Amino acid sequence: MHNKPDIVEILTRSQTGEYCTVKDWDVRRIPGAIRAMLKKYNLAKTCDQENPVNWDYELADAFYQAGYELALELGMLCESTERIIKVSEEELNNSIKFAPSELFLGEGKDGTWLRARTPADPYPMKIAASLGITVSEDIFPILVEAIAREREVDILEAGSLVTVFGHEVLSGTPWETLMGYRHGRLHREIRRRAGRPGMGAIGSISSVTEYGQFGAYGTPGAFLPRDLALILLPSELKVDYRSLHKIIHTLNCGGVMKCDSPSMIGGMSGPPEGAVLSAIAWALLSYAILQNHTGGGEIYDVRYLANVNREGLWALSVTYQALSRNTHLLVHGIANEVSGPCTENLLYEIAAGLATLACSGSSFTTGPRTAGGKLHDYITPLECRFTAEVGHAASALEPKQVNDIVKKLLPYYESTIKTPNVGIPFQEAYDLETMQPIKEWEDIYRKVKHEVIDLGIPMDEF
Repeated sequence: MHNKPDIVEILTRSQTGEYCTVKDWDVRRIPGAIRAMLKKYNLAKTCDQENPVNWDYELADAFYQAGYELALELGMLCESTERIIKVSEEELNNSIKFAPSELFLGEGKDGTWLRARTPADPYPMKIAASLGITVSEDIFPILVEAIAREREVDILEAGSLVTVFGHEVLSGTPWETLMGYRHGRLHREIRRRAGRPGMGAIGSISSVTEYGQFGAYGTPGAFLPRDLALILLPSELKVDYRSLHKIIHTLNCGGVMKCDSPSMIGGMSGPPEGAVLSAIAWALLSYAILQNHTGGGEIYDVRYLANVNREGLWALSVTYQALSRNTHLLVHGIANEVSGPCTENLLYEIAAGLATLACSGSSFTTGPRTAGGKLHDYITPLECRFTAEVGHAASALEPKQVNDIVKKLLPYYESTIKTPNVGIPFQEAYDLETMQPIKEWEDIYRKVKHEVIDLGIPMDEF
């Protein structure tokens, strides 16, 4: 086979591949294969907490080789059929070779080019905001429009609707299909009102099952095929029929997709080094099995529900350096913050996470995940602006430079990662008539921005 497997072949393998229960995959296959690969490549216990941003490119390359071999050994488990979908080395190589190295999202002057990057690449990492935080239905249009008006933000993802027409949305019910359509129409209208009708978008983040995406993506007036379809999959190295429904729907619409599935430090993949291997393997397999256009590489630390701690940052840096140095894939990263609006710590966490992703070669990121993404309405346009400012400005910095900066940022917030200050919601952090941040939040932003500039991230002054 000279090309990658098509979706028909993948569906066939999801029914005919080797049988494996989900329990066996989670408890035996994943942990065992990762431990063996770490030992084979002498990568166990290489996480350097004293240097949270890796700059040893030889180490990153060794992780890539191990992750590549892991992808071939394991494949992906289809949870719905408990069958393993595997690909050959030729198929994997062709999938990587033929994957896009650039992608234009949106239309005209409002659109954005995603391009493959390498560490310290002067082409700036692109920023999508925000990261699907649940937002009250009455606040959604106001808040999302304010985010779209932040010109530093390149791509609009927006939040998730909590209700539709005042009704709670239960997963898998017709309400979800209706919510998807409502979300997509609002998204289009908001971009128009913000003066950026051709702005690239990601949708539908409100979709839990395939029904929400069926309502949102490719339907008249909602998300267009030029927008990225968001497809989230279970961890580790899994796919299911729910996700495959979304993938096939996107392909049927002639659209493009971003497939994501975070690897978990402290989960089935084990230590940071194991999560890096799993993340690399998943990123590669997503192009061969899921027909992906961009995505892959996300890592979270289940102990903190974050990744801006030392182990999380190290794992992110190694993963994106490995992928960006050895492929031309459009890899997508996420920094997961835990502090909330109107706190200094949120901005310190953003600065550390975004600088790490940008200098390590991530093509684009979606964020921020304010307050860990756990609370309704806890997201404001101001931290979206700061996320974009840091991500753009830190892109050309060398990882060693960013390591020195991050070591100075960590003492500000790392002692509170387990017990963060979640701050205040949008309605309290912003004046809803002027759509400007309250003075306290604006003052915090200015203070921290000055500090981050002084540490070496070359953002524009006020």
